[in-house]
Amino acid sequence: MKKLLLGAVVLGFMSACNSDNMTNQNENPAKEDASSASMFKRGCASEEVRQEALKNNAELRQRFVKLEANTEKFANDLKMGKVLADGTIEIPVIVNVLYRTSAENISDAQIQSQINTLNADYSATNSDINKIPAEFASTAAGNIGVKFRLVTVNRKSTTVRSWRTNDAMKKTSTKGIDATDPTHYFNIWVVSDMGGILGYATFPESAGLWNDGVVIAAKYFGNTSSAPYDLGRTATHEVGHYLNLRHIWGDANCGNDLVTDTPTQTGANYGKPTYPLYNTCTGVQRSVMFMNYMDYVDDAAMFMFSSGQKTRMQSVVASTGARAGLRLY
Repeated sequence: MKKLLLGAVVLGFMSACNSDNMTNQNENPAKEDASSASMFKRGCASEEVRQEALKNNAELRQRFVKLEANTEKFANDLKMGKVLADGTIEIPVIVNVLYRTSAENISDAQIQSQINTLNADYSATNSDINKIPAEFASTAAGNIGVKFRLVTVNRKSTTVRSWRTNDAMKKTSTKGIDATDPTHYFNIWVVSDMGGILGYATFPESAGLWNDGVVIAAKYFGNTSSAPYDLGRTATHEVGHYLNLRHIWGDANCGNDLVTDTPTQTGANYGKPTYPLYNTCTGVQRSVMFMNYMDYVDDAAMFMFSSGQKTRMQSVVASTGARAGLRLY
């Protein structure tokens, strides 16, 4: 069982960043599906961007420590019956579309398809939920208790061909779109391209700041033709970060994702692995939860959160959580 060693995690943020696109030197390397080995791999820069921000901002580090302390307290209170169910939280969503060509100016239907996917995945009503292996059925999250309501779509034509992870798309002064009240609204920026990055997110210690929200490349937003990332699950993954989930491998060889019911694994998995997939960490071989939304497998190969992940997300949107401002409805 993984321990929540917060101090060690904070120290880890002060060290060199681990790139999402770097091959890990694993104790027993995570496997990838051979059919996808030569294909473009999923890339998410959320943790890398977070580590850089924490390294350079003392106030943000204090917010992070407070966030994790509140998350742990919420989990303990939940175990002791001190937290009562208060109904599903509906998060208001602002979608900011930045386009250079007409094809990049995605349709309302494509945007709605993404909202639909988020609502299905976060309520455990996704059509592939029955694929969860029996081994992990008892730890599956079920309904997270979070819904998403599309409020507004903002559109802006731009001359930018490719965006980076420097948040330029989030400022009018750098040809982007300013966030709409990020304390009370969940902002998503849909951009033309980010090279090898499908998307990235800010974590809850950034709640309410000017750059708070999620960025996703247009061809991976909603139901698209960009297989194998064509089912809208890039957003499901990035929203997990927005609600305080780390990558399931803890962004290190046999790392810690701060969740006790996700098996420790050697690194990211890609493609469409075949169950069971075994990794060995600290001399212990175990079956890994590669079908978790916070891994790097293809959209069609991910279809669950764990109960421990649910607790972390609920703590963030609770009335005392870092994202309590989203509770408008």
